[in-house]
Amino acid sequence: MAKQKSIQTTLEVVGDTAPDVSKWESRKLQLIILAALSIVLYANTITHDYTQDDAIVINDNEFTTQGFAGIPALLKYDTFRGFFKVDGKEKLVSGGRYRPLTPVMFAIEYQLFGYNPVIGHLLNILWFTLLVLVLYLTLERLFLKYDTSSKWRYMIFAACILFAVHPIHTEAVANIKGRDEIICLLGSLASLYCAIRWYDERKNKFMIFSGMLFFIALMSKENTITFLVVIPLALYIFRKASITVSLKSVLPAVVGTIVFLAIRSSVIGWYMGGTPMELMNNPFLKWTNNGYVALSKMESLPTMLYCLGKYLGLLVFPHPLTHDYYPRHIEIMSWSDISVIASIFIYFLLILYALLNLKKRSVLSFCILYFLATISIVSNIVFPIGTNMSERFLFMPSVGFSLIVAYLCWKGNEKYPAVIKGIFALVMIGMIGKTMTRNMVWKDNYTLFTTDVHTSTRSAKILNAAGGTKSNKASRMEDGPRKTNLLQEAIQHTTQALEVHPNYKNAMMIQGNSFFYKKEFENAVRSYERLLSLYPGDADGESNLAVALRDTGKYFGEQKQDLLKAEKYLRRSLAIRPKDVETNRLLGVTNGIKGNHKEAIKYFKKVADLQPNNALSYVNLYNAYGAYGDDENARLNYEKALKLNPEAFTK
Repeated sequence: MAKQKSIQTTLEVVGDTAPDVSKWESRKLQLIILAALSIVLYANTITHDYTQDDAIVINDNEFTTQGFAGIPALLKYDTFRGFFKVDGKEKLVSGGRYRPLTPVMFAIEYQLFGYNPVIGHLLNILWFTLLVLVLYLTLERLFLKYDTSSKWRYMIFAACILFAVHPIHTEAVANIKGRDEIICLLGSLASLYCAIRWYDERKNKFMIFSGMLFFIALMSKENTITFLVVIPLALYIFRKASITVSLKSVLPAVVGTIVFLAIRSSVIGWYMGGTPMELMNNPFLKWTNNGYVALSKMESLPTMLYCLGKYLGLLVFPHPLTHDYYPRHIEIMSWSDISVIASIFIYFLLILYALLNLKKRSVLSFCILYFLATISIVSNIVFPIGTNMSERFLFMPSVGFSLIVAYLCWKGNEKYPAVIKGIFALVMIGMIGKTMTRNMVWKDNYTLFTTDVHTSTRSAKILNAAGGTKSNKASRMEDGPRKTNLLQEAIQHTTQALEVHPNYKNAMMIQGNSFFYKKEFENAVRSYERLLSLYPGDADGESNLAVALRDTGKYFGEQKQDLLKAEKYLRRSLAIRPKDVETNRLLGVTNGIKGNHKEAIKYFKKVADLQPNNALSYVNLYNAYGAYGDDENARLNYEKALKLNPEAFTK
């Protein structure tokens, strides 16, 4: 009982009633500041559209857009199944993805509000704000008995401010799909909080809460599983618990993990997939003899280690930022690259320090090991993640970084208070500015892609995406210099994408479309033919090629009066789409002008068969039969045309 009273007394001391706590150390005031800061910081995203991966889980997901009716399917299938809309394609991503919680949230929002990105952005801000507050409460709980002075409240306040304002989080918060990162970390921290409460108060209900929250977090994203290391580590460091007790604290989370894995395996199985040979799903490929070859683990490892160093660099100096780190924005690195060597050296020192000071229950040891545990799952070293790296992957690990910086500032403040506070304030102001300006890049796909393409200049994916958005925008514009320039930029982007990724199907398609909209029909034909030479039978490629061939033939016939070329292209188009009305009509016109009236009649009859209720079909047949000298059939078609449209011959 004496021990219980001691705990209660400590809890009272850290509250607002403590006499020696200044107003800036006030718990309530700090929480209000953190909440207000989080909301204001991302308020400029509320009017943004759906962007980037939002299409996968929200506005282009056949299950999410069904609202309540789609929820069973969201729980039943791989997370990507609703986007691909056909079975099998979701296996393009190694290991599959089962993250149903946030898609279910989006389905509920879609049911209640329809296509409404404002609601999605608003809720992301509120969830992020809640996360920042839970981070504060969790750190407060950790330090409650670790340090009996009140000065540590400055430290956790600083850590939470740094986490809230860090620009690296814009991808997770400004992109609605990033809610999986928010809920994942929120549930993980809440589970840790409950585990600590269990240890402090010995109430089993907190063990139950811890397991439930852990399971919820896992249903949002699998990264939660790294907290199986974080939870016992926190008890070991901050409560000086024995290894046995520390491991006991994580048992509810283990149960939650087993339940989640059982559900996950029943939905998508245990198959982790082979080695993807598509560069956009596996960055560890090299182009050899007109094809891709997978890199060995030893060949891939330097690039993975470089990315780990890049993550540290972005945490320390978050500029420039980009949503795209696909090949070859990150080039294939070698063991001799200085940046790889530097990364190895830094991580070696971090690991060495953490291990040497682990028995001392060092806060920095906890922070370092927390960072290493949570970054490991997205490092490609444990298992492939389908890309080199991503800024959103730092969302969970950045808690460790924020606490390290705050801890060092706290210690430095003892000797150089004015200097430390001044530097910290300036850095925070800079980060706030960077976050708010970076938010605006996430306004819509066009803004995002056309901005980040200037940063990720060697990424085939962003080059393709920028080309696609410019091509689509130009296709809706009136002919003129602006449209021409936009299409030329799209062609340049896709050309660069194909230099990086020579068999990139989407880039060939967009390049062909851009040439088509620019009325460079022969170049469009060549782009589609290149695509089909690599992907024979591709339905979209064949369809676009047929249209391009048709319009090329029309161009040579109408603009160049080159009937031989016109007929050649039209016949090739017809071979792909024999029931295309316009191609048959154009071949009829071409043969009629050439004097091949019998051939013209054949094509016009095909048009009439395809469109029996169109008066113009019979007008063309009337003219063709008349030119051929078949007056009887000419008369019959004349009558059919007038029956369908009495004004058919007056227009």
